[in-house]
Amino acid sequence: MTDNPSALKFILIDDHPAIRKGLGILLGTRQHRIAAEVNTVAEARTVLEGQNFDIALLDLTLQDGSGLDLLPDLERLDIAALVYSMHEDSGLIERAFRCGALGYVSKQEDVNILFEAIDKVSSGKRYLSPNIAQCLEESEDRERLEDSLSDREREIFILMGQGFGNTEIAAKLELSRRTVETYCNRMVRKFDLDGRKELRKYAISVS
Repeated sequence: MTDNPSALKFILIDDHPAIRKGLGILLGTRQHRIAAEVNTVAEARTVLEGQNFDIALLDLTLQDGSGLDLLPDLERLDIAALVYSMHEDSGLIERAFRCGALGYVSKQEDVNILFEAIDKVSSGKRYLSPNIAQCLEESEDRERLEDSLSDREREIFILMGQGFGNTEIAAKLELSRRTVETYCNRMVRKFDLDGRKELRKYAISVS
C-alpha cells in the first residue's frame, strides 16, 4: 500500500465508541490518520493543546458538555472543524457555524457525503451536507412565511404554540371564537396546510 500524499491527521471527538471505531475504519480506507480519539470536552482540550491536527470530526453531544464549546478552540488552533451529528435543528446548525464550524454533516447521510465534506473543509471551504442544507432552507422558508403574518395572526399563532385553544385565545384577545377561527383559516392558507389541526401542530412545533 502506497502512502496517500493527501492523507490528513484527525482527532475524533464523539462519546460513542462504536461511532469512533466505524469512523476509524472508514477514514483508514483513504489512508487518513486517526491521531486521537476523545469523548469529553475536557479531554479534547487537553489533547488539542498537545498535538497538531488537520481536522476535528466532532459530535455536538459529549459526556461532559457540548461540542459547540470546542469550536472556538479549534478555530484558534487553525484546525478545520467538521461537525458530524444526528442533530438537524436549524438553530443548532447556525450556532455551530457562528462558533467556528467549517462543515456540518448529518450522521443519517451516506458515507460518501462525509468524504466529500472532508475534502471541502480540508481545503478551507465551507460545507453543508444535503440534509443540513435542506433543514436550513426549510427554516428560512418558515421564517419568511411567519414574517407574512399580520400582528393579530402572529398573536394567535404564538398562543396556539403555547397550547391554548381557540376559545381561550378568543378570551385572551377579547375576540369572538369565530373571529379567531377566521384568522386561523387565513394562516392555514398562508402556510399551505391541510387544516386548523395541522396549523396547531405546526405552531406547537416551532414554539
